[in-house]
Amino acid sequence: MSRKTKILLVEDDPNFGSILKSYLELTEYEVILKQDGKQGLSAFRNSSFDLCILDIMMPEMDGFTLAREIKKIDEKLPLIFLTAKTLKQDILEGFRIGADDYLTKPFDSEVLLCKISAILKRNMENSESETEQEEISIGRFTFNHRLRQLIFDKQVQILSPKETELLKMMVRAKDGILSRKDALGKIWGTDNYFTTRSMDVFIARLRKYLKPDPSIEIINIHGNGYRLVVTQ
Repeated sequence: MSRKTKILLVEDDPNFGSILKSYLELTEYEVILKQDGKQGLSAFRNSSFDLCILDIMMPEMDGFTLAREIKKIDEKLPLIFLTAKTLKQDILEGFRIGADDYLTKPFDSEVLLCKISAILKRNMENSESETEQEEISIGRFTFNHRLRQLIFDKQVQILSPKETELLKMMVRAKDGILSRKDALGKIWGTDNYFTTRSMDVFIARLRKYLKPDPSIEIINIHGNGYRLVVTQ
């Protein structure tokens, strides 16, 4: 049985959000509904989604801010913005952030379905064409950062968004060393005691995941960052 397409819907109007969620679920999509930007970001960080539908005007965190945070984690994830306004500057801002489409309320639900279908189809075609570049060999592991998969001997470990980005940055690090400051800035958005401790936890998790291959090691570079080493 194939996996359902998973959509994150962030909409602060509980009635409209509930109706839209039910409509999309009738079309065989799996939908997670959250009512403000902070809840939406928390849900995104703790799960994997194929597409996000974001209202712009929301409490706690607006849709534009949420979209920027999502794009920091997964720059290719498709986004659709919903808005009650038709201001040109808002539409342009949405597309600058990386929106795939834009709908002004009220809208025809069938039009939304058509847009979702077209975006997912295009995204799938792009993903298939990039599969080779997205699969990276690390010792005896295969790392697919787009699917957030770390594969060893046919066993698949699904990584969290932060684990994925951290491992990807180590693989692609210039001169082989990932600067702690660079990683904290890109993934956590700030460099302080608490985010540093959080990063240490994620490094420990990656070491645990990679442990089955003794040729792989994540080395601390004192005062600088980390180096991912694979010995033959």
